[in-house]
Amino acid sequence: MDPRDLDQSVRSALRGLDPRNAETVARHLVAAGGLLDDEPELALEHARAARDRASRIAAVREAVGVAAYLAGDFAEAARELRAYARMSGDESYRAVLADCERGLGRPENAIKLVNEALAAGPEEEELVELRLVEAGARQDLGELPAAALVLEAALGGRPTPAGLGHPELGQLRLAMAYADLLTDRGEDELAMEWYVAIASADPDDLTGVSEVFAEDDELDDEVDDGELDADVLVDDDLVADELADEEPVEAAPESQQPDAGAPAGAAVTPDEQFDGVTEEQLGDVTDDDIEAEVAELLGETPPPVERDHARLFQEAPDVAPEQQPPTN
Repeated sequence: MDPRDLDQSVRSALRGLDPRNAETVARHLVAAGGLLDDEPELALEHARAARDRASRIAAVREAVGVAAYLAGDFAEAARELRAYARMSGDESYRAVLADCERGLGRPENAIKLVNEALAAGPEEEELVELRLVEAGARQDLGELPAAALVLEAALGGRPTPAGLGHPELGQLRLAMAYADLLTDRGEDELAMEWYVAIASADPDDLTGVSEVFAEDDELDDEVDDGELDADVLVDDDLVADELADEEPVEAAPESQQPDAGAPAGAAVTPDEQFDGVTEEQLGDVTDDDIEAEVAELLGETPPPVERDHARLFQEAPDVAPEQQPPTN
């Protein structure tokens, strides 16, 4: 931070201070100027530090006002820029003061300040800024048609994207504001024509129009992702419906289920088919009946036409279980 980086007029204004104090103030002003674009809040802190040491220097009050405006502290910005105007006689910040009124939620006051500045015959550069603030204030009030008229008049009346050409930056900024207004009014197709024309006339992207196309690309990506998710959801629903339509498979009777303790894939022998079936359940079933049943289960003979095997698995009568002798 070299104090020699300051404008010569500012360095001259600081000569009335103590040399050490003047150098400190100068360093804060240089730091504030370097941080304005990227870190306006930190720039404001440096400008305030300079004001604490040299509040009667107009350039210091200007630095605080500009930094506060960029940092979004509109009340402090308005105070400091008015103080600067009184101390220096410079009225070039009228558009900024009007925009501060917008930032403070007072669009009517902003329009009033704009009209006062317009009556004074401002320079072309300031005129562009005043028209931008006026159009913004009209939008704040919900007066979109009036805002459109302000911008159209500033663009020459009945402007078209094809007629934009390659104007100065001020006209490009007016065109950008007009395209944004068209978007707010729901005229997206016409707005996009304006954005394309602005991008063609602004290869260095001084207006920031490239951000519009970046947002469109992000929106397209989100839409594509949403469609993909919807397809997946539809497929899941179809699978769920198909599963719901399938008839449940009836479980085999408990007595026919394989032994849980048997190894997986182990074959079941004929004798094991009737493990756990008591003599009372078998009743008067003959050996021939059992052999025929086993053969049927093994698929060796076709099932008899009218044989009733349900009785093989009838519930046993309430008979006390036979006492089994203990095993060693």
